[in-house]
Amino acid sequence: MSSDDDFKFLVKLVHHGHLEREQAEPLLGRLKQGEALPGLLLSLTGWDEERVDRMIRTDAGERPEVTGHEVLGSLGVGGTARVFRAREKKTGRQVALKILESSYASNPVEVKAFVDEARLLQRLEHPGLVKGYGPAKSQDQLLSRMEIVEGRTLLEYLDEGHLFQEDSAFKIVLEVAEVLSYMATEGLVHRDVKPGNIMLTDSGRVKLIDLGFCTAQDAKDGEGTARGTAQYLSPEQAEGGASADLRSDIYSLGVTLYQLTIGKLPFDGDESEDVLRQHVMEKLSSPELKGRGHSPYLQYFIEKMMSKEADLRYQDWPELVTDIQEQVRGAESLDYKASAGDGRGRRRVKSTGRSKRRS
Repeated sequence: MSSDDDFKFLVKLVHHGHLEREQAEPLLGRLKQGEALPGLLLSLTGWDEERVDRMIRTDAGERPEVTGHEVLGSLGVGGTARVFRAREKKTGRQVALKILESSYASNPVEVKAFVDEARLLQRLEHPGLVKGYGPAKSQDQLLSRMEIVEGRTLLEYLDEGHLFQEDSAFKIVLEVAEVLSYMATEGLVHRDVKPGNIMLTDSGRVKLIDLGFCTAQDAKDGEGTARGTAQYLSPEQAEGGASADLRSDIYSLGVTLYQLTIGKLPFDGDESEDVLRQHVMEKLSSPELKGRGHSPYLQYFIEKMMSKEADLRYQDWPELVTDIQEQVRGAESLDYKASAGDGRGRRRVKSTGRSKRRS
């Protein structure tokens, strides 16, 4: 590698958690003096030749090697993991491999959450959830094997400027509510319902993804902590220390319905703390909800799902599912027509930008 390539490669090693910044600083100084990075990794980090060679072959893990699999390409990058398309050599089946970043692999809390999610996806059976095949290890990599889902998240559509027509948004929310209702029967709440965790498959199905924050109902967060994504947290979650409750998921789904149909978040800001304060203190106010093109039913659902008081929201998923089903049937009976575009009825608006996760 050239000196420039060595520098870029060192940055990747730090970025993916293979080296700490403190370890990289003396390497950087020696690189500037013209020494080659592979030799420095051997002499200054304690790595053996096999590890150095593997880091070079895999481009610091960006082209991973996984025992029993042929890695075909990248599917995406999350907060703590990278996801790859792979083919099982034994069966020929294509799967998604979610690989925990090295920077989190030494954190017992992150490792437990990763393994718990993999086992949960393996246990749960619902067409609206990604099917999991369990956790595994390959060399020093911790990974989760899952079915391949061809599609895109709702956030990807929103970021491209697409706004969902009301009837299409209700159908999406209905499918998500049915998945969350199933999870509730298993004693679980999701705790991170948002457009970035909802996929539209190429076949037209809705899939709820990322159970990394999922927990048992009535489980409590630590005092003063808020688990989830700030822009979608219920007031009780935003205050920290609240019990996990399905009504918090209902609130987050209400925020999602708002964003899909209005094209922006009801509460937003540059700092997570300010967004959390708005969820707790500020009244929902959106003139767009009362504008042309939106029915009073949309305003009713959003205001009820996003009530500041949990006792004023829907109290269980069957109640919400039944109401939305009636709304969908009513809209279909009026023979509403989607606007030009695909079957989900999207039209363009200004991009909303990506959400920030708070944990």
